[in-house]
Formats: sequence, structure tokens, C-alpha cells
Amino acid sequence: METFKKAKDIASDKLFYIDGLSSVRKAIEIMKEKDVQILIIKKRNSADANGIITVNDIIRGVIIPKKTLDEVSVYEIMTKPVFAIPAHLNVKYVPRYMYNYDVKIAPVEENGEYIGMIDYSQFLFAGL
Repeated sequence: METFKKAKDIASDKLFYIDGLSSVRKAIEIMKEKDVQILIIKKRNSADANGIITVNDIIRGVIIPKKTLDEVSVYEIMTKPVFAIPAHLNVKYVPRYMYNYDVKIAPVEENGEYIGMIDYSQFLFAGL
């Protein structure tokens, strides 16, 4: 049987969460402190779905419409539900999978839990 790299093998461990009621200012502070461009929004209950907020969401939802960072809550501009990459997906298919869904960064999911993040740079750094 052929062995291959899986999505989880190249995923970054930079995975951070934020409450949906937090301000966009708080999200930016966490992004800056943790050096990430994406945060996962915590579920409100077990039947809920996670959301995600990216730098792109902040630009589109706050900066361009000239709103203040404190007047907008994360939940107002987040994307929900989160597009996630299956942890065991062969890494050679991940770029096409992301491209087909028009995402540049996404969490990796295994057994219903997020275990890491993948963005396009991982493919360059992994020597693909």
C-alpha cells in the first residue's frame, strides 16, 4: 500500500478561537498577538456550527464600509458554517479542494474537531 502525506501532516498548529460576541477590535488584537489571519468562532452549544473570521472578512465588513472596530461584533461578519479540510485527505488534492471552494485558508478537521490550519503557503513550504 502506498503511503502519502495527509492534510494533517502539513497543517499548522496555529488554531485560535474567539467568542462571537467579541468586537472586531478584540479579534484583531488576538490575530496580531498570535500572528494569524484567521480565528474560529466558538460554538454557543453542541448543536451549533463553528464560524470563522478572516482578515478578508474584516476588510470587507468593517474597513471598506468605514465602520469602527468596536461597533461591529465578530458574529456580524463571520462566515458560518466553516469550510474544513478532512484530515486524511491526500495532500496532493488539498490545493484543488481549496481552489474549488474559493478558500485560501481553512481548518483541518478530524473526528469532528479542528486540529490545525492550512493555507496555500504550506504547499510551498512543504516542498510540493
